[in-house]
Amino acid sequence: MILSSIYHRPESEMAYLYDDHTMHIRLRTAKDDVKTVQLLAGDPYTLWGNLDFPKFYEHPISMEKILSTHEYDYWQVAVGSKQKRLSYAFVLTGINDEIVLLNDKGFSSYDSKILDDMNTYFRMPYFQAIDRFVAPEWVKKTVWYQIFPERFANGDKSNDPVGTKEWNSQDHPGRFDYYGGDLQGVLDHLDHLVDLGVNGIYFNPIFKAPSNHKYDTEDYLEIDPDFGDKKLFKQVVQAAHKRGIRVMLDAVFNHMGDKASQWQDVLAHQENSKFKDWFHINSFPAAYTPTDNFEFAADATYDTFAYTPHMPKLNTANKEVQDYLLNIATYWIKEFDIDAWRLDVANEIDHHFWKEFKKATTELKPDFYILGEIWHNSQAWLNGDEFTGVMNYAFTGSIIDYFLNDKIDAQTLINQLNDQLMLYRDQTNQMMFNTLDSHDTPRIKTLAYDDVNLEKLVLTFTFLQQGVPSIYYGTEYGMIGENDPDDRKPMVWDPKQQDQDLYQFMQKLIKVRRANTELLSAGQLRWESVSDDVISFSRTLGTHKILAVFNHGQTTVDLTQYSTDQVLISNSTQSNKLQLNEFAVYQL
Repeated sequence: MILSSIYHRPESEMAYLYDDHTMHIRLRTAKDDVKTVQLLAGDPYTLWGNLDFPKFYEHPISMEKILSTHEYDYWQVAVGSKQKRLSYAFVLTGINDEIVLLNDKGFSSYDSKILDDMNTYFRMPYFQAIDRFVAPEWVKKTVWYQIFPERFANGDKSNDPVGTKEWNSQDHPGRFDYYGGDLQGVLDHLDHLVDLGVNGIYFNPIFKAPSNHKYDTEDYLEIDPDFGDKKLFKQVVQAAHKRGIRVMLDAVFNHMGDKASQWQDVLAHQENSKFKDWFHINSFPAAYTPTDNFEFAADATYDTFAYTPHMPKLNTANKEVQDYLLNIATYWIKEFDIDAWRLDVANEIDHHFWKEFKKATTELKPDFYILGEIWHNSQAWLNGDEFTGVMNYAFTGSIIDYFLNDKIDAQTLINQLNDQLMLYRDQTNQMMFNTLDSHDTPRIKTLAYDDVNLEKLVLTFTFLQQGVPSIYYGTEYGMIGENDPDDRKPMVWDPKQQDQDLYQFMQKLIKVRRANTELLSAGQLRWESVSDDVISFSRTLGTHKILAVFNHGQTTVDLTQYSTDQVLISNSTQSNKLQLNEFAVYQL
């Protein structure tokens, strides 16, 4: 048995409370190295006093091998305790029938003297419900729709910025162009979102800022006048809620725009500014040498977002800055009843601040959704005291690399997805934000080389995963675009330019997702077969089960065995057969 590959860590994603009365316990072993794993679990105080038990556990509990990667197998079991406390150890049987005990002291032979010593066991001392990662129920039932406000719809021409261009979804926007999108345009088209079937809006920033993207915030407590005002925004939220649509705003707390009054005070008074400690200024004067690139300066004497001199980084360790930002975070909840914050550049802000942010927001709304923008391993932020989920770029990036970029093979895709799933608690995976494209990336149809069949396939594959799906505005009508700023074209409202077949497909896909929320969130994932370029997997919860088959290769797949089962959604052109980039999803 390869002992060096066996791994368990208490009170982590490998041993955690799933609900107030149930623990999920995981163990990692080397791939195909262990035949069975059993859990010895019971009350650590059983052997105390006059309790007449021969051993502290009633019987060994078999653990299930749930997922595998190139290197490892992962085992899991759900276990409860009437006393709300648990001691546990693992008994492993290798493929050569070798038996090993793993407890808190390490590896040993299966010895009764060790089994009787309670101090050798892993321990969950008490099921502390307050420490549990709590996943808001409404989030897993949500299909998000991302709106870049300046490009969604121009509902009020009276607030158009100077130089606003004519609305043209076929245009290729310049970095500094304006098209007049605003909140009135969103209000006017809420019924479009209802018809599509989405029930969550993720807004890119709407606060006062000099740019069209608004990530250079000037005033966090004011709606940008290009978009409207607070009265109009309140109407949008109320109208959305009336339609069952939740609202998430984008918080840019890593940095401010250089037009913000606090930074302007620093520029005016330098080391004498009362706001000098609000920022990370390395030397005075706070200055930089302009370049031909508006967003780049190599010699700024202060820390910034990336190399952008117009976005000075905030010092969130400063108590005044903390109070200022927490007031903003709570203001939009108290005054406008928003449901979620998306946190820009979340990984570059200290954990201490995010813990305070979590307390402040969830005290107002216990089921508030906090979504961090992080592009890498996010375990440090997802222990229940900071974020609810993150933008799941590592997960969806693997999907894109296989289906769209042809960078990896099918087995590598599965290995990478399983790796990601095992980084987090089950309820954490249910909260992850699965988006294939956004304002920061090329559009999905462009990534799919304008192949609508391939686009449908990758969207369906993503919608069937754990985590909540998000659609970038215009995807439902087949909008295309390369990287920023081409991915921010004005929304296509002209019916002649809309792909109605794709729209109807998206309606059906969203309907399938929302009708199977619990199954697709909490159902057991099984990779049924992975060979060449054909992937099939099932999701099972109780008696509810679906099977999905995806063909990304040239070989025809015969589906005759599923012909009597209910087809939930498919893009197959032939009955009982799948060609290249075709798929079928069955209710079993």
